[in-house]
Order: sequence, then structure tokens, then C-alpha cells
Amino acid sequence: MRRNKQKRQEELKRTIEGSPFITDEDLAKKFGVSIQTIRLDRMELSIPELRERIKSVATHEWNETVKALPIEEVIGEIVDLELDGRAISILDIRPEHVFSRNNIARGHHLFAQANSLAVAVIDDELALTARSDIRFTRQVKLGERVVAKAAVQGEDEKGRTIVQVNSFVGTEEVFSGTFEMYRSND
Repeated sequence: MRRNKQKRQEELKRTIEGSPFITDEDLAKKFGVSIQTIRLDRMELSIPELRERIKSVATHEWNETVKALPIEEVIGEIVDLELDGRAISILDIRPEHVFSRNNIARGHHLFAQANSLAVAVIDDELALTARSDIRFTRQVKLGERVVAKAAVQGEDEKGRTIVQVNSFVGTEEVFSGTFEMYRSND
């Protein structure tokens, strides 16, 4: 169902506010219009392109640094971090992440994104994965953007930090994992 321009732009603004990492391509599909129409709507509404929105979120909210590993060793780009609280990273699935015959992402890349985010959220110089319980809920394809969200759940009976990571393409969950983390103070 096509919407009039004003209504579409109102819905577009709400959609981007709710999911700042959504691509123009996904917005075009959602609203049944061309990518160019989405870009023109964004320009009229003074909504920056995705890269600028990501930088804005990262600059605005991420004021701490990763302690447990060098930032360049995190798989994906961290866009939000509250040590011992929560973290978000983004991984764009490129040709080097997929099987060449079917363009489906190799699972170890999704696991690596989630695991490195679980390590990065720990407020300690040393954090290692002691155990994980993971589940892949759907295949991820070339060109898709995976947003991983980590949340520290507390400690288990052994004093290890429990981190829950859920990864999404758009609003659809594609991976979930619970990570039991050793810290240097364990």
C-alpha cells in the first residue's frame, strides 16, 4: 500500500529513530519505494546517511574504551559500549564472510562477532570465554548487516560474568548466545 509523501516521511522518521542502523535498501523495501526516494526523503528531513548515523551514535554514546582486547581485534564495529553493562556492534557481511557457492555467511563470523563483543563489554584487563551456549536461528546472506547486542546479566555461582548476546538482521534475530566469561580477578 503506497502512502502519501507526508505520511511516508513521518513513518520513515519514526522507523529510523527506532532502528538507526537500518539501511536505505531495507527502508525502500519496507515502504515499497525506490532507494532514491528514501534518500530524497532523508535529505528533506535532514536525516543523515547510515554511516553518519552510526558515527553519531558511537560518538554520542560510546565514551569508554575496550579494556580486555585491542579494539582492532573486535569483530565488527562497536557503536555503543557501557563497560560491564551493554554493547552493540555492527558487521556488514562481505564476500570474505560467505561460502562462495551460496553466499551464506559462515557461522564462525557470527560467533566471532558475538564472542568478541562479550569480551569487549567486560570491564577488566583480561576476559576469556569459559563456556558458551549458542544458537543460530536463520542463515545470514551476503550484503546483510548484523547488529549484535550484548548485555551483562550478572555473575554465576562460580563468580564468572554472564553475557547474553543477540544478533539481528533488521528486526529478525539470527543468532543468540550466552557467554560465561573468566575475568582476571576470578
